[in-house]
Formats: sequence, structure tokens, C-alpha cells
Amino acid sequence: KGLTSRWYPETLKKRILAIVAMRDRLRFIHGDGIRVMEQNAHRKNAVFFVDPPYTAGGKNAGSRLYTHWQLDHEELFRITSTLAGDFLMTYEAADEVRDLAAKHGFDTEAIAMKITHHAHLNELLIGPDLSWVRR
Repeated sequence: KGLTSRWYPETLKKRILAIVAMRDRLRFIHGDGIRVMEQNAHRKNAVFFVDPPYTAGGKNAGSRLYTHWQLDHEELFRITSTLAGDFLMTYEAADEVRDLAAKHGFDTEAIAMKITHHAHLNELLIGPDLSWVRR
């Protein structure tokens, strides 16, 4: 399984090369993402990609995949609502997540995600304005 369960090798290669081309403009931080967002919430020029472990709504995939999988989902949404810059969050399409997004005034859009054995699941994009997804 591994990477090939979610990504085709050529697609993954193209995405990695695209990241390499803009690597000087990106900063990857290994650490507590919520604290990083708090420290940079005032920055209008900061853009955050948030992909938390999928543990909302009783899911447990995050607990199998990550060492640090426990997450206060409400706190994540609260901190995200304070960001001066833009953000894109991906989450499982659980009712609990949709409710949190609505509570904080975020836009949502369900997108299809292919997983092992060509099964399809919906994943939720969350952001302040996702009109660009619907064009």
C-alpha cells in the first residue's frame, strides 16, 4: 500500500517537482501547527495549509498513521478563525467537521478522494472563500 494507495507515481512526481520549483517561498515546520498558527495569526502575508489527523466524528485513521494524532478540533477551528492571512484546510467529511466550519463562518466544499482499491471517499475542503473551487 503506502503512497501508491493514494497517489499515482507520475502524479506524485509532478507534485514534488512543482514544490521543488517554489521551495524558496515555502516553509515546512515540524512541530505544533496550532502554536505556529497562533504565533503567525497576525501576518496577512502568511498562507496556511492545514491537514490535521482525521479523528473527528469518531474516526481513527489518524491514530493509526500519526504519532501525535490527538487533536482538539474546536481549538483548531477557533485558532484558524483568528488568521489574518488565507488558509486551506482538508478534513474528513464528517458532520462534526461541517458543524465546526459553519460555526466559524468558513466555506466548505466536498471533493472526491481516491484511496486503496480505487474506492472513493469524500474529503472536505475548508477555507474563508472557496469560490475558486466551484468555477
